[in-house]
Amino acid sequence: MSPLRMLYLALAVWGTIHPMYYFVTWFNAEGWSLSAMVDAWHANAAASGLVWDLTIAAVTLTIWIIAEVAVRRNFSALIAIPATFCIGVSCGLPLYLFLRTAPIK
Repeated sequence: MSPLRMLYLALAVWGTIHPMYYFVTWFNAEGWSLSAMVDAWHANAAASGLVWDLTIAAVTLTIWIIAEVAVRRNFSALIAIPATFCIGVSCGLPLYLFLRTAPIK
């Protein structure tokens, strides 16, 4: 595996663990209410701006993944879409780059 692919994989793991630590910490302190978390995401203009920034990035990444999968026929790369929306762009993007750079069989 190339150093670049290892870096993508490491970033995907980091992009999973680091944000999840904060989400779980928040849920433990505030209760396991998804609607309360969504409300917290829009607590002020700065937080709302960040939420929209990440939402637009996630949608753009999804379109890119679908377009590339249609051309490359690398259907396993579609796993990056639920990773993006269930975990975050910090996981989905490096995961997709890791899967995209796999050697062609």
